[in-house]
Amino acid sequence: ITRMHFQWDWLCLGVLIINSVTAEIENEETLDADVEVEDFDKQSQEPNVGRDKSSLEVVYQTPKPTGEVYFTETFDGELSGWVLSKTKKEDTDDNIAKYDGKWEVEELKENAVPGDRGLVLKSVAKHHAISAMLTKAFIFDNKPLIVQYEVNFQEGVDCGGAYIKLLSSSDDLNLEYFFDKTPYTIMFGPDKCGEDYKLHFIFRHKNPKTGEYDEKHAKRPDIDLKKFYLDKKTHLYTLVLKPDDTFEMLIDQSVVSRGSLLEDMVPPVNPPKEIEDPSEKKPEDWDERPKIPDPNAVKPDDWDEDEPSKIEDPDAVKPEGWLDDEPQYVPDPNAKKPKDWDEEMDGEWEAPRIPNPKCETAPGCGHWVRPMKNNPKYKGKWKAPMIDNPNYQGIWSPRKIPNPDYFEDLHPFEMTTVSAIGLELWSMTSDIYFDNFIICSEKEVADRWAADGWGLKKLVASANEPGMFSQLVTAAEDHPWLWVLYILTLALPVGLGVLFCWPAKKTDEDIDFKKTDISKPIMKGELKQEREELDDDEIELEEEKENEDIVEDGKMSKPACSLIKHKDPNRTIKLISFAEDEREGGQDTDDDEENEVAGESQEEGNKSNKSGSEDEMKEADESTGSGDGPLKSVRKRRVRKD
Repeated sequence: ITRMHFQWDWLCLGVLIINSVTAEIENEETLDADVEVEDFDKQSQEPNVGRDKSSLEVVYQTPKPTGEVYFTETFDGELSGWVLSKTKKEDTDDNIAKYDGKWEVEELKENAVPGDRGLVLKSVAKHHAISAMLTKAFIFDNKPLIVQYEVNFQEGVDCGGAYIKLLSSSDDLNLEYFFDKTPYTIMFGPDKCGEDYKLHFIFRHKNPKTGEYDEKHAKRPDIDLKKFYLDKKTHLYTLVLKPDDTFEMLIDQSVVSRGSLLEDMVPPVNPPKEIEDPSEKKPEDWDERPKIPDPNAVKPDDWDEDEPSKIEDPDAVKPEGWLDDEPQYVPDPNAKKPKDWDEEMDGEWEAPRIPNPKCETAPGCGHWVRPMKNNPKYKGKWKAPMIDNPNYQGIWSPRKIPNPDYFEDLHPFEMTTVSAIGLELWSMTSDIYFDNFIICSEKEVADRWAADGWGLKKLVASANEPGMFSQLVTAAEDHPWLWVLYILTLALPVGLGVLFCWPAKKTDEDIDFKKTDISKPIMKGELKQEREELDDDEIELEEEKENEDIVEDGKMSKPACSLIKHKDPNRTIKLISFAEDEREGGQDTDDDEENEVAGESQEEGNKSNKSGSEDEMKEADESTGSGDGPLKSVRKRRVRKD
């Protein structure tokens, strides 16, 4: 038990050490963000600190790019360079066609960093459109394209998007007329409606033969995107396009999807080399049936197609107490004709019908009908069994011909030049927050930009997060089955601790086992007195009975051994008797057992108190030998205290 107790202590200590190490690692990861932090311990000690206030105060500095960039925007100053659309959306009702959704520049509602502001979509159920020209156009040649920005669905999102469009360069590009049909090169960002959570990456590919543009959609990411839309946190979205025609999509600097522009777009960039001949038609006698009904099969004579599938149960009996004369529904006696009821216009008024209250206590009311049961004779309509079609020719398909529209674009990365960025959105949720746009070609520049902006927001949000207990309770409110898991998690170690560490109750057997045998000398007078008392003892009668059973055919088969209890519970007298064979020249067949018993008696005698004198042993022999019966002598006797 002591060993199990120490093992439990070591287990608890190990869990505490692991939790401490994990917390230390999380703290180090949080502090790795390259931001300027001031100690805020004094302020945090003040009473009644607000819940949304952080335990540390950060000094925000507007991010500045560290390398070559094509566009940056922090929204910390005036909203300069951005143009609101003044046009209307085509093919839409006039009352909602106008791009009149409101935009504001403001701080986050929660986990705000003082001085850090972003662009916020404010209107619900309206079209929004705003755009800005790039600092310099991006040409798809030998440099990667990196697009990165932040989004926060501050009120969650029911149906709406937060994607951006990189507008294609053209001589007639006018941002005041930016709308859904404005040509773009790339569309990227989150979108959600209903339970469909998407992360768009679409690029418009120019057909080298026809000059027309087709939209190519990246395959959906394999991860669940739901948490990024509902946790009301600021998330960082990044798109990386490389000159080797590969792409990556990242959320919070973790890759959620990657692939090839040639292989992982839908529809594919390059059409198939061969297509089905559109002029070919399937022959009329072409048989595509792998199985047909057996033409030689005959319906059995006993097959009755007229048998119904259900019949009345002839063994059914009407329940006792059935009210045949009571209807199931009766007019409501409490109903009254409305005052404005016009019988000429509305007809004769009738009270609404309600269930008959008399039927509630009875098995049923109205005409009793026997219940229906399955008809054992029912077989249904007979059909011939199916067999392999001997004329089966397989599934017909037209022959392949060369695709007249085939082309091969080995470098779809070489897209149309981008010269502007725009947000053209419809949303049923307001307060969608955008911040810290950057378009560049170096990943290090984008990462540094993210550390100075998004990294700071992440640090503040982490500092303001509730404790582990609050998070567990919040999770259980959304998923009540977690309470069962919590209870089991707490009850299991407690139960094991009680099972292995609680001291066991000592039993009487354990106490008796631990008692030591103490020898006590017995005087000659006491031996005589004990012998007289044993004559009336019930145990002596059992000994005589056993001795009589042992003696068979004039022979002692085994030594007679009996344990005689004294009236004093602290003493026990063990008497070992040995019998001699009465047959002439005979010898007991169990000499070995006699020697073994005698040896055990001798060993016990050695352990007993040696204070008994030879006279006492002799007296014991004489007194024992004086009894009647086949027992002729007693070799040894030991008196000990239990």
